[in-house]
Amino acid sequence: MTQHPSLKLGDSAGKYRSVIKRHEKIKELVEKDRWDEEKDSVYKLPKVKRVKFKVKKTKGPAEEEGAEGATAAVKEETAAARPEGKKDNTRKAK
Repeated sequence: MTQHPSLKLGDSAGKYRSVIKRHEKIKELVEKDRWDEEKDSVYKLPKVKRVKFKVKKTKGPAEEEGAEGATAAVKEETAAARPEGKKDNTRKAK
């Protein structure tokens, strides 16, 4: 019997998870110096805030011009390759 695709572990090692296991929570508390092995218990651990980071790519002025020029060149190539009797059925951006 095969495993369902939604249950496969694939690239889950690097994905962000909001719920962490007890040993992961203790590891984060130790890094923040909020957990002492001698006096703290492994039960009733304090909450640890998990922050998910998204990195946005910034475009410089030279990159913006290059991207616009590249899209214009692609449009010209497709228009030249299209037969004369055919209309352009692509949607236009609003």
